[in-house]
Amino acid sequence: MKLELNVNARSTAPLTLAAVLLALVGCLLFGCTATSDSQPSSDAAQHQESTGDAGTPVRVASMKGPTSIGLAAMMKEETRSSYDFQIYATADEIAPKLASGEVDIALIPVNLAATLYHRTEKGIKAIDVNTLGVLYGLTADDALKDSGATMADLAGRTIYMTGKGTVPEYTVRALLAKAGLSEADVTLEFRSEPAEVVALLATDASAIGIVPQPFATSAVAQDASLANVLDLTEQWDLLAAGDASSLAEGSRFVTGVTVVRTSFLEEHPDAVTRFLKDHRTSADTAANDPAAVADTVAELGIIPNAAIAKTAIPLCNVVCLNGEEMHAAISGYLQELLLWAPNAIVGGLPDDGFYHL
Repeated sequence: MKLELNVNARSTAPLTLAAVLLALVGCLLFGCTATSDSQPSSDAAQHQESTGDAGTPVRVASMKGPTSIGLAAMMKEETRSSYDFQIYATADEIAPKLASGEVDIALIPVNLAATLYHRTEKGIKAIDVNTLGVLYGLTADDALKDSGATMADLAGRTIYMTGKGTVPEYTVRALLAKAGLSEADVTLEFRSEPAEVVALLATDASAIGIVPQPFATSAVAQDASLANVLDLTEQWDLLAAGDASSLAEGSRFVTGVTVVRTSFLEEHPDAVTRFLKDHRTSADTAANDPAAVADTVAELGIIPNAAIAKTAIPLCNVVCLNGEEMHAAISGYLQELLLWAPNAIVGGLPDDGFYHL
């Protein structure tokens, strides 16, 4: 196994392709008109020919964040030689490598995956959901600490969060609407950094701050006045199960998906099947025994230290959903996303060819 941490990596893909895909990631929510060349480089083509159960390791790229936690047990296994793991700081470093054939499998945000499916002319397929929602609501309000909160309990409160004009905002607005709250029922205010959101909670005990994991766990550990009272993934599931719910059946709050290049899947189906099996085992380890991977997660810089990792990992909603369960979770979530942001997926809702079932 080869493990490489690339937090400042630059793409080696041709400049035109890199420019297109870097721009694509930056304007996922606003739409783009550029096109991309998805033909692999000669090195990538040679890799495709040699990859196999006993051949060149499958090249797996992921981001330095919760979506990599489900791979931690695979990375930890020193005797495993089937994979070449590369961790990047952002998705915009992975996209051009995936499109150019320098990466075989990638763990990326769900709306980026759907967009790349269109941009590469169906050159990738989703093979699993690796992470559900990672957004949580923090507060200093003792009443909510005692009873917990639902989306309906946010009526009349100020909600501070990051991500204006991006997926987090649209997810929160969708959940508020499904809970029967209009924009007039809450005050939604945005800040540029989670730390700013948390700082505001000290001045308004009735407010809710919505921040991602593992930052939420770190914030609570550092400030005893705060508590985690709202899991937006849990709220999505509760609202979806309601008798009067208009959420698509089987939909989930999805953060990260795992995709494979279509050509790689066609040429090496056994390697993809093996990855899915190993990924499920690894994700189950993280979800059920966080202490087993906490040190690895901390060493990779995903979570500041192992102690916080042990607490945060169970809250990162690490999963490995595939088949029809994956299809329903992703398609339902993307349908909701597009209701609030028609340009969140460049090219629109992907067809069934996007899903490897």
